[in-house]
Amino acid sequence: MTNHSMCTVGFAVMMAIISFFCSLPRTFSTLSKIATASAFFTFVSVLLAAIFAGIEAHPAGYNPDPNHIDPTTGMKLGGAPIVLVIPAAGTTFVSGMNAFLNISYTFIGQITIPSFIAEMKDPKDFPKALWAVTIAEIIVFSLVGSIVYVYTGTQYNTAPAFGSLGNEVYKKVAFSFMIPTLIFLGVLYASVSARFVFFRIFEGTRHKGNHTVVGWASWAAILAATWVVAFIIAEVIPFFSDLLSLMSSLFDSFFGFIFWGVAYLRMRKADYGPGYYKRRGIRGIVGFVMNIIIITIGIFMLGVGTYVGLLSFFASEVSANSPFPGFGRQYLVELPEWQRRRGVFLQKQWLVEGVIIMEGYIFSNGSTASLFLRSR
Repeated sequence: MTNHSMCTVGFAVMMAIISFFCSLPRTFSTLSKIATASAFFTFVSVLLAAIFAGIEAHPAGYNPDPNHIDPTTGMKLGGAPIVLVIPAAGTTFVSGMNAFLNISYTFIGQITIPSFIAEMKDPKDFPKALWAVTIAEIIVFSLVGSIVYVYTGTQYNTAPAFGSLGNEVYKKVAFSFMIPTLIFLGVLYASVSARFVFFRIFEGTRHKGNHTVVGWASWAAILAATWVVAFIIAEVIPFFSDLLSLMSSLFDSFFGFIFWGVAYLRMRKADYGPGYYKRRGIRGIVGFVMNIIIITIGIFMLGVGTYVGLLSFFASEVSANSPFPGFGRQYLVELPEWQRRRGVFLQKQWLVEGVIIMEGYIFSNGSTASLFLRSR
């Protein structure tokens, strides 16, 4: 709450420790109760964010001069919030793909579905729950996202949206209600991830379903390793949007698209045999084509999405708090015409602040470029 970097790291450590202990139960019976409270706090948090965005005078980073140039990026960032129905002219593929990956991550939670179904009293009821949750999240996310965007505009909108609030009190109050949800989501995904490892190791042994010292010790060790890795990743990638993009491209591409498309095709083949897509008439052909498209989208997200996520990561303002020694310093440099291209990797000596730089990555913006450098 003090905005100091040590406070941020301390808060992350505290959250990781709390989440570790909350992850220890090996069934979802306890998590189901926490989930109810989590849903309530999430609703309050996003509702407050939308209300605060509407009643405050200006969003965070507001500058009344429409010709204001951001000293870090060299881009125009000022004036009244600009709201666009379609992307602005000149929007890059990296920016567009990043937006798609961020939105995909919000709606894709299919990695948890098999684990939920396995512990339901009547697994046949799961489609009802899935329909209810999906409809509710589409309505809430769409409304809140649209309202916040209208008041913050293209220039000042951030991820997460709480960062767009200009009033620090509003920002902290709205975000504070999201803390229980963050803990719950972390616990949920840690538990699901640990299950995959735990079940693979102890499949067919008494440690899988019984209370044994080896079973519980192994479960705690797997969770501890999971949370340590999660903490390191969270601190190494300090940009929320880029982190979501990378997670979406690396994991949601498979669990949200590829896995389910392949599962559909395999299940239909098992039910109807060779030529299964022909035996159900137009319904079978449409289902076959749609799932091929879903698989293709997943492969595209995995390949191109990962590439774009990495480009965006290196293009972020890592000069402020880069965790990589000697890398991430950003400079605006004048470039000749042939070098004014996005994503040009240079192997050339640059003399910057008295240091000889051997490698740099250019992200062009007209006649200037953001040059990210790595020292020799």
